[in-house]
Amino acid sequence: MTEQAQSHIQQTILAKKAALADAVSEPLRALAERCAAVWPQPDALDEILQADMGSIPNCHLLYSWNVEGIAISSMVQAEGIDSSWRDRNLSDRPYLKNNLPFKGIMLSSVYKSLYTHKSCVTALQAIRSEDELKGFIAADFAVNDLLRDTQLTAPEMHWQQFRGDPAVRGTVFMQSRAQSRFDDHFDAALASIETFMIEHGVFHAKIHFSSGRCSFWLLEDPYDYRLHGVDEIIDPEFCLAYPLHPYPDKAKITPEQISKVFAQFKALRFADETIYLRSASINIMNGMLGLTFSCDGSHYMPVAEFLERDMSFWIGSPGDNK
Repeated sequence: MTEQAQSHIQQTILAKKAALADAVSEPLRALAERCAAVWPQPDALDEILQADMGSIPNCHLLYSWNVEGIAISSMVQAEGIDSSWRDRNLSDRPYLKNNLPFKGIMLSSVYKSLYTHKSCVTALQAIRSEDELKGFIAADFAVNDLLRDTQLTAPEMHWQQFRGDPAVRGTVFMQSRAQSRFDDHFDAALASIETFMIEHGVFHAKIHFSSGRCSFWLLEDPYDYRLHGVDEIIDPEFCLAYPLHPYPDKAKITPEQISKVFAQFKALRFADETIYLRSASINIMNGMLGLTFSCDGSHYMPVAEFLERDMSFWIGSPGDNK
């Protein structure tokens, strides 16, 4: 994955955690002040934690522990109090491997809770009395609860390259392209796939040149895919298997671009007998193409960027291992 893609994902994660921190920091600070006044009395702590749980959005579990990592309070949930975890050593919890907050709060990474068996994030709030650190409040938030009202963010549309299996890359120059059934009918097969994308509602196609097959995803049935061999694809009567469907207005790839993309696929398939295109995909709705080469390296890029690239970008020098 490219650094740009990783940066986008990290920004999304950080934004969600920042929103959580903003929502809970003030109620946890107030809760810590109340707990400090009765520290370390377990029953009094349980009462305060249970009374204040509703003030912390999406929190499903509250508990407190001292600076040695020993649980002082019970496990407190809205539906009740579980005192069986008092005095348990919590020092092996994932969030204790990080630097703990001596003031304010800290959010853990996502981990699997041993108590609820749910993926969760823990907010740790320091408890201080007379400027001395006494312990911490742990507030657990189930990941599913945090994501319930969030919206999916749009993916980044840019070139990404992924290195393939090192075992394949290491032997790529000991092999050469073998003529496939698809290669024998290359132009006819691509012309048929182009027709199905333009006239029959195929919005995503994955073409396996080396093994002679193609997968279709249709606008009318996007949750299933249809798998066809090259002999079916080039059969003139194959068109009877799919109803007509108008080309979608929201498509990010034009019919004219499909033809240009397929011409470039052909060039990449036959340009070099060692480094050659093994499979490719095209999605007219998101405008993205995927290419996997003989060395098992893969590329994903928007159609406009793909059409701007010349052959030197793809073939390169022998050491490039596309």
